[in-house]
Amino acid sequence: MRDLLLLTSTFHDIVRDMGLPWPDKAIIAPPRDPRHGDLATNLALVLTRQAGMTPRALAERLAAALGDRLGSLVSTDIAGPGFLNVTLAPAFWQRVVMDVENQGDRFGSSSTGHGRTVLLEYVSANPTGPLHIGHGRGAAVGDSLARVLRFAGYDVTTEYYINDAGRQMRLLGLSVYLRLREAVHLPVSWPEDYYHGDYIRDIALELLEARPELSGLPEREAMDICFHYAMNSILEGIKADLARFHVEHQVWFSERSLVDAGTVEATLDDLRRRGLAYDQDGALWFASSGCGDDKDRVLRKSDGSLTYFASDIAYHANKYARGFAEALDVWGADHHGYVPRMKAAVTALGRNADTDFGVVLIQLVNLLRAGEQVAMSTRSGEFVTLAEVLDEVGTDAARFMFLSRKSDSPLDFDLDLVKQRNMDNPVYYVQYAHARIAALLRRAEDRDLKLPLRSDESLLAPLTGEADLALLRATERFVDAVTDAAETRAPHGISFYLMDLAGRLHSYYAATPVLGGDSALTLARLAMLRAVGRTLANGLALLGVSAPDSM
Repeated sequence: MRDLLLLTSTFHDIVRDMGLPWPDKAIIAPPRDPRHGDLATNLALVLTRQAGMTPRALAERLAAALGDRLGSLVSTDIAGPGFLNVTLAPAFWQRVVMDVENQGDRFGSSSTGHGRTVLLEYVSANPTGPLHIGHGRGAAVGDSLARVLRFAGYDVTTEYYINDAGRQMRLLGLSVYLRLREAVHLPVSWPEDYYHGDYIRDIALELLEARPELSGLPEREAMDICFHYAMNSILEGIKADLARFHVEHQVWFSERSLVDAGTVEATLDDLRRRGLAYDQDGALWFASSGCGDDKDRVLRKSDGSLTYFASDIAYHANKYARGFAEALDVWGADHHGYVPRMKAAVTALGRNADTDFGVVLIQLVNLLRAGEQVAMSTRSGEFVTLAEVLDEVGTDAARFMFLSRKSDSPLDFDLDLVKQRNMDNPVYYVQYAHARIAALLRRAEDRDLKLPLRSDESLLAPLTGEADLALLRATERFVDAVTDAAETRAPHGISFYLMDLAGRLHSYYAATPVLGGDSALTLARLAMLRAVGRTLANGLALLGVSAPDSM
């Protein structure tokens, strides 16, 4: 909070100028009772021995020094044995409006990240089928997290890891090939775990129309063609769905490229040379128990095939080799047990697993209609794909709902609720706050109330009422909301903030007759509300949600 930063730095200067050390037990924080001011400090109590003064006498000296430095911006009150309560003048909070006007769509941004390079990988669904609603939540969280981190001063690159090597992809090629054979009435033997969605049949028929000779080709050649055609077709569908969902990936990274370049084998050889991999029972093992994992893990099976873990180690080694300071992954919550072994791998790669690697877990989505759970099966006639969810509720509603809870908590997504145009719908609640302000500003223009592009202290001076100051304080907290969301890697903090700010705006709007009465106060309030609207728009942009001017 700007008030906390101001008072903390000022008190540090005062204590230093008094020749005293800054005490470890010093506290500067909002008092329990807001009637006691904006901030309170125990400095006089914890410095009394070093200062050789009674706490109350020291509090009086601190208050005087604070007044000398900040003048009319502060007033002070000494409570109890020496607690110093500080109240910031309305002029301090009024400057929030000028900050918003000066910074515009950058209000709330900071340099907290100091340009730290982060490779943020998310979604990364196997290109074996269309994205489902669970992928949608991971996509919204990952994309919004990238926006938040960049806004907070991090240098973020977004990436999708294409799992185009391994058993699942071979099975995809086989599944399409078998459907193709079925279409031309050739004998088919169905394996137990083949992909049997309708989309597989559709891909097979598309490919058969383009390449009718496929059924007569040698099986291995035909299956290879089926695999590549199916993977590219599904991947293009995934890209289209993500683009529609306003989700960006700057890099599409192929797992196959790691294998073909020899990166996986080179990584395993490096682990072996450093005594971190060993042969046992015909398999290659990673000595992960020595790097923080609960047991050693297999890298290459006795049949010669690589485990997913082997490729993942090589992939993360590649991330660091590309110069990124931090690898940040968004995974489904069912992968939580994979986190310790990946941390062990990062440690084995010579990195700090606590600072250079992070995982954001995404819990399941319970799809509801009118409060009743929807059966998650295409055979039931109900949809489960992200595209079908977007068809029903739209991108704004879907993104906001996906980001309305902590990502590691299950989410109830009620389709009927998010289509309602009322205050029970969270996305409507926030967007309507922005639209309400825009409508008010339009009415002001119709009444020839001319609001300058930039406010000054004299224009904002009438904002002294408690309701006005409370809204200004809430607007100022956006900077902290962004910083907290970035530092905790939790973009839902932005949606929580927006719900709170929207609620305050709606209450203010209902209780305060902005237009009419004193013209100076009217203009001041219009400037303040314009700043609130800009803040709402900036927050919604971090969620990838639009800020409509009318609804």
